[in-house]
Amino acid sequence: MLLITLPLQRLFRQFAGMTLGLLVVFVGLAPQESMALPAFARQTGQNCVACHAGGQFPELTPYGRMFKMTGYTVGSRALPLSVMGVINYAKVSDTSKSDDPAADFQKNGTPVFSSGSLFVAGKITDNIGLFSQITYDNYAGQNENGDFFGHSQADNVDLRYADRFVDANRDLIVGVSLNNNPSVVDPWNTAAAWMQYVPAASLTSHQFTDASTPFPGFGAGGNIAGVNAYLYWNKTLYAELGTYKTADQALSFMSAGVDDASKTKLSGSNNPYWRFALTREWGPHNLMLGTSGMIAHVYDTGSDTSDPDNLGLYRNTGLDAQYQYLLDPHTVTAQLAYMRQEQTYSVNALLPDANPMDTTNVFRAKITYVYQAQYGGSLAFFNKTGTTNTQNIDGTRVTGNVSGNPATSGLTLEAFWFPIQNVRIGAQYTAYSKFNGAADNYDGFGRNARDNNTLFGYLWFAY
Repeated sequence: MLLITLPLQRLFRQFAGMTLGLLVVFVGLAPQESMALPAFARQTGQNCVACHAGGQFPELTPYGRMFKMTGYTVGSRALPLSVMGVINYAKVSDTSKSDDPAADFQKNGTPVFSSGSLFVAGKITDNIGLFSQITYDNYAGQNENGDFFGHSQADNVDLRYADRFVDANRDLIVGVSLNNNPSVVDPWNTAAAWMQYVPAASLTSHQFTDASTPFPGFGAGGNIAGVNAYLYWNKTLYAELGTYKTADQALSFMSAGVDDASKTKLSGSNNPYWRFALTREWGPHNLMLGTSGMIAHVYDTGSDTSDPDNLGLYRNTGLDAQYQYLLDPHTVTAQLAYMRQEQTYSVNALLPDANPMDTTNVFRAKITYVYQAQYGGSLAFFNKTGTTNTQNIDGTRVTGNVSGNPATSGLTLEAFWFPIQNVRIGAQYTAYSKFNGAADNYDGFGRNARDNNTLFGYLWFAY
């Protein structure tokens, strides 16, 4: 792996009450032609169901995956700007077991404009394309008076060079991506960067929504800088290798908006990432079986990077699968994803008598059905297990963990509707059978996992 990543290392040197009113405006004024991310729709001339399974952005069809793997270069250059916004509503089942419900469940049961994004995306040359997202979080923090304030930062960045070679005996796509999030290059929605995609507000009443349930992910997190090389051979084998480093100096735009104390800092650029998948398409069916992983040397947040005793280690290994059935008027997607993470703590972060290393295992399964690219629903199961460690004991009400064990499990039911294809309205109900290691009294103050059950509604639009 070191020999493979060394050449890549050299490349580092070269964005409620309003809900009903907005819905009326969108349905009444928006064009009725189905569109995907508008920048890409203008470029390709395709509607949303061509690239997105049943029209549900951002989950991709085989055509959408080919568009992504060929570097976002299909079609003609067009205005590369799009915007996205999300209105949220969250209602937690029980807010009584709290010393301060207003703080522990902020704006519970109140519609809020949670976030918005600006996309700069599209074809640059015949071989170079870009997907980039800047996101504004309307509830990023609170001042000393308790008033909320917003903040913008770089979200996903994926700049690619790609080429495709087709003849009687082969169909080969090769590419290189400069990106800021492990697995953002991946074209399947079982990837860590894409499996969770309904945004929720940064409010404590939203902390138990499906968006905050366990998802497979990489310990290194995002807003780092990576170079990944990939190939896709005969629509059968996908292989990707890359390495990551701190997003600093010339690459600091990949962590724009993240203050230095909160920025993920990696040791060197030998932090390898890999992804392999086997795929098959037959008729309206397509299937993928895959694996991915990463080794990341990460400094404790806000610590002195000149001190080696602040350096920890994450090892991630994942397995995943996705099946799609796409034939009008039906769309079915089934997904499975598993991630094992081994976290070795830094010397300075390790507490006395605590485990020097913890292991967690996250499993998710989801099935989605969409009818006529307009009405849909899904059922998701999540389960997180791991080692018990005194390092993880937290005696805080509501969010605490009296056992030191991370076990969390439950289900999310969802129903959604596209009044037009670039507006999605949905409702989710997330029910917990276990939270922070227990079904009952997980925080030591009498709070039970089922108290966190949450009804979540959203209006999500992109233009």
